[in-house]
This record gives sequence, structure tokens and C-alpha cells, in this order.
Amino acid sequence: MIGLLIGAAALGGGFVGARSFVRRRLRFVGVVQRPAAPLVAGLAATAVALPIAALPIVTIGTAVAFGVGVASGVVSGRREPPPA
Repeated sequence: MIGLLIGAAALGGGFVGARSFVRRRLRFVGVVQRPAAPLVAGLAATAVALPIAALPIVTIGTAVAFGVGVASGVVSGRREPPPA
């Protein structure tokens, strides 16, 4: 049960963090608009989170959930207009 909550927090945290970063910092960068950008960001986030999966309560599923959250955040951040 705790592992599921950690996975959900990783998914939500990855989404919110990536969306905010893309909206604030990468709004004028053309590479973010390419179709492969969310996939690359999600795979990179999963690769960074995989060593943390060695901890007893964090699993590979948590690392994958974090990667999915980051990829979704990139997609969401590049579609929305920048904050005023």
C-alpha cells in the first residue's frame, strides 16, 4: 500500500515539475515542440530514477511512473500558454 502511494506521488511530482519547468524555462526552445521530446524526457527521467529503485520500498514501477509523469508534464506544458 505504501509503495502504491509512493508511485502515485512520483507520478504527480514528475508531472507537476516537468510541466512547470517546460512552461517557465523552455517556452521559447524549439526542441520541446518536436514529437519525440516527451518520450526522450520520460526515458531520461526513468533512467535517472532507476538507481533509487534499489531502496526497499521504491520499485521499478515507481521509477517508470515518474518517467510517465515527466513525459505527460512535458506534453501538457508545451500545449499551454506561458503564465502571464
